[in-house]
Amino acid sequence: MILGVTCVVVDDKVWLNDVLNEATLDWYAQDKDGNVWYFGEDSKQYDSKGKLIGTEGSWEAGVDGAKPGIVMKSNPVVGDSFRQEYKKEVAEDMSQILGLNITATVPYGTFDNCVKTKDWSPLESDVVEEKYFAPGIGFVLTVTVKGGSERSELVDIKTE
Repeated sequence: MILGVTCVVVDDKVWLNDVLNEATLDWYAQDKDGNVWYFGEDSKQYDSKGKLIGTEGSWEAGVDGAKPGIVMKSNPVVGDSFRQEYKKEVAEDMSQILGLNITATVPYGTFDNCVKTKDWSPLESDVVEEKYFAPGIGFVLTVTVKGGSERSELVDIKTE
């Protein structure tokens, strides 16, 4: 429960060479119009031996001026831009809709009707990512197109 809103917790893990690199709990909620809101994240970074080395990027809406943002609009329109998250000098991600009805293929499967976005932050102006959101799933693919060559793909979904 954040700011009186019941959020879904998504446990997101990044592995590099079979070693946990980052573990994040993301907090999302969907409004009555279908927009998906982002209420924060508890992020932990680990070194190559699995030792906790930081919590950079962690924030929670309503704490220290942080505000929720929209991670995906219910009716996206190509060209629309919006704030995904906001905590001054910690989390300032922005997004723009680049395409609709896109197909993305990742180890978990092939997804049609994806929304493709361009994501960036004024805190890291030299980095731009393209993300693919699949209906009923969420993020399935992230590709760094400026400032690196990373590719993050959905490999598994576990529900409890």
